[in-house]
Amino acid sequence: MTAQDALALLPEAALLAAAVGGLLVGLWTPQRAQRRVAWIAVVGCLVSAAAAAAVLGDPVRTVFSGTWTVDATTGVVRLAVAAATAAVVVLLRTELAGHPRETEAYVLTLLVALGADALAGTTDALLLVAAYLLASVPAYTLTAFRKDARGTEAALKYYLLSALVGVVLLVGAAALVLGTGRTGYAAVSASLPAAAPAVAALAALGLLAAVLFKAGAVPVHFWVPDAVDGASPAVAALISTVPKIGAVAAAFRLVAGPFAETPAGLALGVALVAAASMTLGNLAAFWQTSLQRLLAYSTISQVGYLLMIVAVAGTVELAAPALRLYLAAYAVTNIGAFAAVAAVPRRTTLVGWAAGVTGRPWLLVSLVVCLLGLVGTPPTAVFLGKLGAFTTAADGGYAWLVVLAAVNSVASLFYYLRWVAPAFRAVTSTRPRRGTVPRPAVVVLHTAAATSLLLGMTAGLLGASA
Repeated sequence: MTAQDALALLPEAALLAAAVGGLLVGLWTPQRAQRRVAWIAVVGCLVSAAAAAAVLGDPVRTVFSGTWTVDATTGVVRLAVAAATAAVVVLLRTELAGHPRETEAYVLTLLVALGADALAGTTDALLLVAAYLLASVPAYTLTAFRKDARGTEAALKYYLLSALVGVVLLVGAAALVLGTGRTGYAAVSASLPAAAPAVAALAALGLLAAVLFKAGAVPVHFWVPDAVDGASPAVAALISTVPKIGAVAAAFRLVAGPFAETPAGLALGVALVAAASMTLGNLAAFWQTSLQRLLAYSTISQVGYLLMIVAVAGTVELAAPALRLYLAAYAVTNIGAFAAVAAVPRRTTLVGWAAGVTGRPWLLVSLVVCLLGLVGTPPTAVFLGKLGAFTTAADGGYAWLVVLAAVNSVASLFYYLRWVAPAFRAVTSTRPRRGTVPRPAVVVLHTAAATSLLLGMTAGLLGASA
């Protein structure tokens, strides 16, 4: 390892240092003062984001013998992960203040973020296995952190499915070694076309199944509704955002790199998974009454739109920039939607949230911005992300997928309006406010909504000027 290699991973080092430092500080800090660890976690995320931004425009480079790539996609994922993780820590502080295991929650959150970074940057199958585990194991614990029946059941389902897919991942990595004798993506790209087609197909299936599981795509999505609905709003925001953006970036690297030439039909397979994810996610969300379960199915549908870009990875020039914009936009908007749930605690149904938002119109305004962002309405950031996804898919020859995605985007308005409509009636009524709302969650919600608009308008203006 050279000094340059170590410096290239400074954003990840900041997250790791914050996790280790926070754990040590928490051991010697009274329970009433555990907020110090939250501050350490937030500072670590900010340092990670600053380090990632500092090298965002640098040329592409590989470090640690080609096992890790630092490029624009890695940089954007680092920024999105750091920002989303900082927001989750703020939400966790609201939920866990005074909890006897408060420190551990912050540390586990940072480790999930570190795993997401590793998923996005890895260019080696063995490192992909390690990244998968790092992004998964802490998430199991966080899902069951409240130790209630729903959370425990959700964590058990999450763990069992993840363990099963982890075995499939190991089989895929073994097939890759069997067919090529290599695990690095660059070496595999040169050797895999000469391998037996069955071995190449098994390798592709194993590796892609794992990253699609972390992304929550069909048909390995079954854990998402239960895990998101059973966890607290802050943990739900984490597991449906941070590992997902790292996993989608990993899928993009696999399709554009080692599996660019083989096996035949892989791109079409990804396109079919995209179609199934966006359609099933939307249909399943239509009649949900639990806010977190509704958002869980919404995240499944969002993966479908993201996978439209993955399907044309390596064949359409603008695919990588479109993916980067969409990942950043999704992270901001999805965190905002879950912050809206956290801003009205213990009211996790459509009717309950509407009652809790009575007399607080600005909460509803920010929620509407986030939900319209998830639909893909201008001038939000997700609008530009979806526009990029539609354009690249059309350029790649998947016009049918673009039509299906457009229909699904319009259809998603239905279940988002089911959330907004009763809240609008409550806000415009003359009834007095009920209870208080946690200010940190409100700040995260408003910040996410403003960032979505700002990112959408800024990226739009830059695109127009270009």
